[in-house]
Amino acid sequence: MEFFEQVENSKLDKEQLKQLVTIAHLPELCASIDSVISDEGKTGVIYCLWGEFTVNREELEYGVRFSLPKCPNALTWSITTDEDNNYIVIHCTINRKEQEQDLIDSIIEFVTDWSKGIRTELLG
Repeated sequence: MEFFEQVENSKLDKEQLKQLVTIAHLPELCASIDSVISDEGKTGVIYCLWGEFTVNREELEYGVRFSLPKCPNALTWSITTDEDNNYIVIHCTINRKEQEQDLIDSIIEFVTDWSKGIRTELLG
């Protein structure tokens, strides 16, 4: 399943986005992520609305991707700009075509929290 949000962007280019969206800053950028338990740059441990998870961070051409490698649904999300820096796109996926509505609702909340966080913390 895939989930998207798009935020108008007139402030950040892809390099600035990469510098700002780090494991250390996840709780500031997304209300669904309560805390960072450990941060080693490319990997860490977070506590979020689904519990405690190892998180990996990977730089992409136009932003960053995070994954929860031990998540049973293989949850990943990316925060990227488009080529013209007009939008920041939040794209989240899980490895299932169908899922219980409670989990779907929580993922929608997660993506919405990212959208709000980007608007207030990065573009404010």
